[in-house]
Amino acid sequence: MAKDSPAATPWNAPRPILCLVVDRAASRRPLVETVAEACAGGVDWLQLRDRELEGADWLQWGEELAAAARRSAPKIRILVNRRVDVALAMGADGVHLGFDAMTVADARPLLGEGALIGASTHGVAEVRALSNSRIDYVHLAPIYPPYSKPASRPPLGTEALAEACRQGIPVIAQGGIDPQRCSAILQAGAAGVAITGTLLGAENPQKTAEALRAALDQPL
Repeated sequence: MAKDSPAATPWNAPRPILCLVVDRAASRRPLVETVAEACAGGVDWLQLRDRELEGADWLQWGEELAAAARRSAPKIRILVNRRVDVALAMGADGVHLGFDAMTVADARPLLGEGALIGASTHGVAEVRALSNSRIDYVHLAPIYPPYSKPASRPPLGTEALAEACRQGIPVIAQGGIDPQRCSAILQAGAAGVAITGTLLGAENPQKTAEALRAALDQPL
């Protein structure tokens, strides 16, 4: 597990975070190729997410994608969705927890102070509830209707995002985000964006990631 490092926490990051959240069903081409190309375009974090694989198959899949990402972007941070055991086994940089995963209080002693620990949230109240925990960041979704799957919740919009960003935890905005929406996301106070469909469904993942990276790096 990663140790303390200035780049290991969102608030010390030199630029807004561009996080690619992997979903096998959303990729137009072989996932390893898509991940490698997207990471070459400026992705900061790769979040590995799969609810079908188990055990050694999950670990092998995760290690393959992590290796492809690191070849393209050696400083990339690798996060594992839900599976603290897999994160430890593959030496990932942290975990992203959900409603059915281990709690932050239980995960932190296992992973150490230098690990990134985040969680998914779907409203301001959920963000507020985590404000006194030892969490590093949260995802807030959906800000807009998602590109990677049918919407299961109404979009929150940027006003709710701005309120969430005032709760004292770095917020990564997720859901329906493309380069044209990055400015509004950052103006609301987000620490970055989490992307699935915009990158995995792109004809050219590297160029799309470069466009997202450029939009995030524009002065406000």
